[in-house]
Amino acid sequence: MQIIENNEFVNFIWKNAEILRGPYKKEEYRDVILPLSVLRRFDSLLVPTKAQVLEKAKSVKHDAILNRIAGYDFNNTSPFDFQTLLHDPDNIAANLRNYIQGFSSNVRVIFERFDFEDEIKKMDEHDLLYSVVQLFAAMDLSVEKVSNMQMGYIFEELIRRFSENAEAGDHYTPREVIKLMVNLILNEDPSELMQQGKIVQVGDFACGTGGMLSEATEFIKEFNPSTQVEVFGQELNPKSYAIACADLLIKGQDAGHIAFGNSLNDNDGHKDLKVRYALMNPPFGVDWKHYGASIIEEHQEKGFDGRYGAGLPRTSDGSLLFLQHMVSKMKQDEKGSRMAIIFNGSPLFTGDAGSGESEIRRWIIENDLLEGIVALPDQLFYNTGISTYIWILSNRKNEKLEKGAVRKGKIQLVDATQYFVKMRKSLGSKRNEITEEQINEISRIYGDFKENERSKIFDLKDFGYQKITIERPLQLNFMISPERIENLYNEAAFAKLFDEEVYLELQRKKDKKAADTKKLAKLEEGKMLQEKIIAILQENISDKVYKNREEFIAMLKPAFDSVSEVKTGLWKAIYMGLSERDETADVCQDKKGNMEADPTLRDTENVPLSESIHAYFQREVFPHVPGAWIDESKTKVGFEIPITRHFYQYKFLSPSTAYQELIQQKEAEILNLMEGIFNEKV
Repeated sequence: MQIIENNEFVNFIWKNAEILRGPYKKEEYRDVILPLSVLRRFDSLLVPTKAQVLEKAKSVKHDAILNRIAGYDFNNTSPFDFQTLLHDPDNIAANLRNYIQGFSSNVRVIFERFDFEDEIKKMDEHDLLYSVVQLFAAMDLSVEKVSNMQMGYIFEELIRRFSENAEAGDHYTPREVIKLMVNLILNEDPSELMQQGKIVQVGDFACGTGGMLSEATEFIKEFNPSTQVEVFGQELNPKSYAIACADLLIKGQDAGHIAFGNSLNDNDGHKDLKVRYALMNPPFGVDWKHYGASIIEEHQEKGFDGRYGAGLPRTSDGSLLFLQHMVSKMKQDEKGSRMAIIFNGSPLFTGDAGSGESEIRRWIIENDLLEGIVALPDQLFYNTGISTYIWILSNRKNEKLEKGAVRKGKIQLVDATQYFVKMRKSLGSKRNEITEEQINEISRIYGDFKENERSKIFDLKDFGYQKITIERPLQLNFMISPERIENLYNEAAFAKLFDEEVYLELQRKKDKKAADTKKLAKLEEGKMLQEKIIAILQENISDKVYKNREEFIAMLKPAFDSVSEVKTGLWKAIYMGLSERDETADVCQDKKGNMEADPTLRDTENVPLSESIHAYFQREVFPHVPGAWIDESKTKVGFEIPITRHFYQYKFLSPSTAYQELIQQKEAEILNLMEGIFNEKV
């Protein structure tokens, strides 16, 4: 059987995959179909040189030598192939294992990551293995029938279809989103790609199944077929890693450039690598706490000599770790690098001034690495409907574009949220898609670098702000009254002297340990101290209100001279429990005579970096709270990118008369309906 057209092969596989139904759920078909598609392709490629390789393998075991004879970056020294496997149905499982083990190490590792041994065992147990091998043996995937490019398309289409039907959590980037990302980073200076014999490095360090690397390669080859594209990736998921490696081998590329493992910790598979271009779609909201020890160590010990000098985000979301890791792969030569990464909304604004997230944004922006952000439509991805954004980064911003515009020192925001069409049929959470024309239009808007309703251009400092702390004086009056004495139980230092629930729980325990006995004794002592303090205060109950703290303390202090257990913290709890806020009272002062701030009245304001905090304070704050001041020791610089706010358009509400008319219209419609119902009954 000859299958030449891409869709013919894919549809044939898709239809016949139903042979697996029963033992396999639909989303598990990929665990069989993808590895066997790879295996059958390799089998078909090696047929012409199989005999020569087997003969040479009798005396030589070196893969490099056998690869040269095979004509590919892999070889197979097993006596079996797909046709001979069918000659022995009773031993199909053992022979298939022997066949896979006969491949060179770079292919064997792919099938190990696929966990294909488990699938062989499962299919054999359910009497499916022979039928499935027979299905694939019927397909002629030789290079004469299916070119590397065609096979690449076929494999990508299989990956796409299986990813669309995968469970939520599988991470797959739609092809149109990848194409847009590639457009954005490659169309800035396409003339560079037109050079004869140009070598270009492309990286994706959370590469999944390798779709971004494939799309970038295809795009560059369209510009210049003579360009040599070297792709580099890393992937943590074993099966995604296997698919990415297989995809490269199928296309005749070097699968050795795909590293396995976590790229964020000390397992970075490309430590010294620098690439011209990079694309990434890291998992959203990934928790990095369980593998964060080496990340924290790198941040603390290496600083900017490592990858995470700018800061660490909260452990519940490692998105900005991926950003810093990607930036660490930028070339530092004259031409530098251009990169794109997909995020959800969190990295735009999560984290207050001084937080890890804010400091990372500050570093990216102040070093003029952020070129632009494109807001995408929602419901684009198969496993999530949330809004997403493409960040474009560059350390070689053009000082002057063709039309005279200057990107250096500027950041462009593009609102592309309305550039989509509804799909006729939803695929998981994916209900929208971006057409080829819309990709080109978004790319044009970004490339034009002009202000309009869809594009805004900002200075770097426009995204920075100073978070200032506004303090107001502490003004208290004091009084010893029954109500205020009761307030002491709201003061932590007083209340923790005796915890009744803990005390009763310890009392109920039949077998008390020595530690329990000590806790009981301490709680009983605390209870006695509380009662002693209350008794002293009750003896001094008075209607007199003190509006000066020092005067009140001077009056109250002698009453407690005999109670040695009342230390500084507890003493403060006593007089604060007897206080109330009073704007007519004297301002409390510290030992140096400085005004004390009232923590309950403390407030903060975010002041744009472009404005003086003192001018802002005098204009926006002081007229409303004349006694306030800025505590400059608490001032922090923060950065956020409120892209939604910059494109928000206020929609005027209809006048009340319009709503009144609508209500009257609906009332009339309801009355007509009710009339009709009653008339029918009559």
